[in-house]
Amino acid sequence: MSPDEYCQQKAAASGSSFYYSFLFLPPERRRAITALYAFCREVDDTVDEIDDPSIARTKLMWWRKEIAAMLEGKPTHPVTRALQPHVTTYCLRGEHLQAIIDGMEMDLDQSRYLDYPGLQRYCWHVAGVVGILSASIFGHTQGNTLLYAEKLGLAFQLTNIIRDVGEDGRKGRIYLPVNELQQFNVTAADILNGRASERFSALMKFQVERARTIYEEAFALLPREDRRAQRPGLMMAAIYRTLLDEIERDGYQVLNQRISLTPIRKLWLAWKTYVFG
Repeated sequence: MSPDEYCQQKAAASGSSFYYSFLFLPPERRRAITALYAFCREVDDTVDEIDDPSIARTKLMWWRKEIAAMLEGKPTHPVTRALQPHVTTYCLRGEHLQAIIDGMEMDLDQSRYLDYPGLQRYCWHVAGVVGILSASIFGHTQGNTLLYAEKLGLAFQLTNIIRDVGEDGRKGRIYLPVNELQQFNVTAADILNGRASERFSALMKFQVERARTIYEEAFALLPREDRRAQRPGLMMAAIYRTLLDEIERDGYQVLNQRISLTPIRKLWLAWKTYVFG
């Protein structure tokens, strides 16, 4: 299996909404974004699938060294071997790739966030930086496009947090800010034990409305000149915003089930955005 095939398999197996937007890219950019996505999956799986934090830290340290080796032209892993040819072409910065690893390491250090600014910092590492790197691969001519991509990454991560409240709770993690739980009189025990209530629904309504606002703020930053090149991000946004609609329509029942869109619906939303913008 070639490095590109390894990354393709990793991306396809994830079933992620991001995969559907990759399908519409020219081959070279598609290979680059698929390699970047595979890297994100590898380091994320290091934290999610390894129960021993010390082992997870050791593996993350290995990835830090592997990124440094890749930047020196000496990659050894299939993902870095696939990504390395695109580093110069798309101006992918090593500090951004290391920042993603920083974000994964944050999951080993804390499972609660006191307030929204603290959560934003985490989101920047695991999603905002990914947005910047992705926009660089998609192509841009205006500086504001990177600001758009960074904010769009935040919106994506907030959507993931909303969707995965119950799943994360079963792992002992609560990403919703503590002061916002207190504001809506929802306890950590309510989330960890999957206890739905009107208070919880009000909390989630607040989260969904904020995420929608972040999407709108991101779109406002996207320069007209780069809109065509940045269509993959807009495709992802169409899928994720529809997911928010489904969560709302289902009464915010995210504690004990995972609300998702079917693959055919994701593909339809991606295609529609590609054609009609």
